[in-house]
Amino acid sequence: MTYSALRGRTAVVTGAASGMGEATARLLAAHGARVALLARREDRLAGIAETIGAEGGRALPVGVDVTDPAIVASAVERVHAAYGDVDLVVNGAGVMLPNPVADGRDDEWTRMIDTNLTGALRVIRAFLPDLVAAAGAGRTADLVNISSIGAHLTFPHYAVYSATKAALTHLSATLRAELGPRDVRVTNIEPGLTDTELGSHIDNAELSGQLDGMAAEIGPLTPDDIADLIAYTTSRPARVNLRQVIALPTRQA
Repeated sequence: MTYSALRGRTAVVTGAASGMGEATARLLAAHGARVALLARREDRLAGIAETIGAEGGRALPVGVDVTDPAIVASAVERVHAAYGDVDLVVNGAGVMLPNPVADGRDDEWTRMIDTNLTGALRVIRAFLPDLVAAAGAGRTADLVNISSIGAHLTFPHYAVYSATKAALTHLSATLRAELGPRDVRVTNIEPGLTDTELGSHIDNAELSGQLDGMAAEIGPLTPDDIADLIAYTTSRPARVNLRQVIALPTRQA
């Protein structure tokens, strides 16, 4: 599909160094949006921005750790200096570190909560004035949070990860109630099994093997599948808010 309504918009995508974030940034840029690429791996972002530029798009690489408030604030300044106000924000940064709760992995719990939930909140707070101003000026304004089907389904040993995604899903619903009357759309995307780097961060060999087995049996979604959903959602007329999209591989559905 072509998403001509994206032309001229200014987007921020977190988690843009790989997976769904990278695919989303590339697709938005391909359809005429100026895109700020936010993630920790600056070298990776530079290469993605270079590729987008070579394809005729505009992209700004910004090294950001969403768990650090000062770094997020600095990123906002860089984005504003380069592009001005933002009218589209995609919260794609996330980490999945499953282990039994009985193992007591405080390090993993803290990292997931700080990235998946608190990090998303920091990004929302940072760019919310831009979204409200864009909507107030009659432009389309979108906040997209990438949650997970884990917000609803129960998977053994994924308790903390699923809890962070359930919180993000509920946050999206509450923000919709707050921001909808101000013409800011809030969309919550909940992918099922998707072929990204998330699984490579797992340090539990048994759980890593289970995930690989699921992928082989089910056939995961691709990051491009999710990017396409985000581009479709954010290019609808401003009066249309696709509030929640659950996307599962056919064999997982």
